[in-house]
Amino acid sequence: MLWLAIHLPVLALQVFTRGAQAPAPLAIIAPPPRATVLAATPDAEAAGVHCGQRGASALALLPELQLRTRDPDREAEALAEIAIWAGRFSPRISLSPPDAVLLEISSCLRLFGGAERIERAVRDGLDELGFAARTACAPTPLAARWFARAGLGMDAGSEAHEESGDTPPARWQPTAPSAAPGALPQRDWQTMIDHLPLELLGDDGSCDAPTLELLAGLGLRTLGEVRRLPAAGLARRQAQAAGRTLARACGDIADPRPWFVAPPRFDHGLVLPVPTAHADALLFAARRLFASLAAWLQARHAAVDLCTLVLEHASPPHTALTLVFGEPSQDEARFMLIARERLAAIRLAAEVGALRVQAAQSVPAAPRSTDLFGDPAARADAALLLARLQARLGNEGVYRLSAQADHRPEAAWMVCEAGAGSSRPTSRPRYPERARNSADLVEGPRPLWLLPEPRAVSPARLSLIGEAERIETGWWDGRAVRRDYYLAHDEHQALCWVFHALDAPENWFVHGYFG
Repeated sequence: MLWLAIHLPVLALQVFTRGAQAPAPLAIIAPPPRATVLAATPDAEAAGVHCGQRGASALALLPELQLRTRDPDREAEALAEIAIWAGRFSPRISLSPPDAVLLEISSCLRLFGGAERIERAVRDGLDELGFAARTACAPTPLAARWFARAGLGMDAGSEAHEESGDTPPARWQPTAPSAAPGALPQRDWQTMIDHLPLELLGDDGSCDAPTLELLAGLGLRTLGEVRRLPAAGLARRQAQAAGRTLARACGDIADPRPWFVAPPRFDHGLVLPVPTAHADALLFAARRLFASLAAWLQARHAAVDLCTLVLEHASPPHTALTLVFGEPSQDEARFMLIARERLAAIRLAAEVGALRVQAAQSVPAAPRSTDLFGDPAARADAALLLARLQARLGNEGVYRLSAQADHRPEAAWMVCEAGAGSSRPTSRPRYPERARNSADLVEGPRPLWLLPEPRAVSPARLSLIGEAERIETGWWDGRAVRRDYYLAHDEHQALCWVFHALDAPENWFVHGYFG
């Protein structure tokens, strides 16, 4: 097996800053009564704010500093969002709270071209989601987590050790995708574990603080020094947990992990560092969530034709925008385009402090056609244009016409929603199966311009053309018609569609024009 660990060293801070392009100075403090700084943005650190500092002292140093209490619930939601997004790389994902996600990628190496390409794609994708992460690979999940935590990933390792002044161990390189699992160079990565600092034993809660203090009191600094101690000696000092943790990391004993199961519906949000009503700022934050939604759909081979963008204010009611995409889609750019149109057409009642994207129902994604005939892209553009018009003008401003199986011209069509399917009469069929559509009932030509109401006209102003077409129907709904329709030229030589009413007083009417 080959595990890829995604470690988020400043997750507590990023759940508040990922929604802004350039967040203002902000610091995360521990819950009361300690209220000490846990993390701070680079601007705040440049002003002298540092971890362990009292919140009041940080405010005295930087009055414009914003303080946010650490929110474990938002961190857990962010981890789940990353796990959902990572489903585009591997179906085998495990959460490693409080700040890591683990992917088992041995079965996906050939598809993506190797571990390094997956690792690079993961880091680039997380950057689009607004997360700064460290990644690393190892044959065991705990070793991968430790490597990522220690900065032994693709290019973060050198930076981490340059800051500490230590000499970094060489990064372990997974074998080529075509190599058999048994060919993994175990000695290399286990040697790298020996160089890791002792504090990593308590990284995921496997070793408690008294055990770490005991080992540090013995003068141990690295995991290699702990691994060389006899197991019986560790047991006598009540430090068996250290031996078991190292055995799990080195693959000597099993390290089963529960697999993450993606939820059937997408419902994730993010908080803005500063409440705002500016559309561009809201779109920037929404793009993070749309990227997660697109990845969730791609992992499920699904698409959505609508979703809900909830703009959360300081007090309810919140603003919920239904985004209709015209056709099922998993395209992040399409989501952004419709959201931009909706935001431009509304006026917010209050500033927005958080956003949430919800997609309850998904449908199987239609495979893209690549044949020589037809133009799928053109159809997609037409649907996108319709969706944009609906987002800008509202559902009442855009509609389409649907043909109905009726001989009467004024009853042969109806107005329906632009996104609705083909409408059919709901009553008992009045015509044979072969004549369900109005096109099957039409015998003569029909004008494209039909007047809302027939207009009376003098027969002396008309020059009739051809034979009459009799329409005599509608007796069942009280709107019976008995007419003889003709093509005719009026006094201006316009080609029109006229009829002679067969009932008294047998007047003539113009019903439409051909051009």
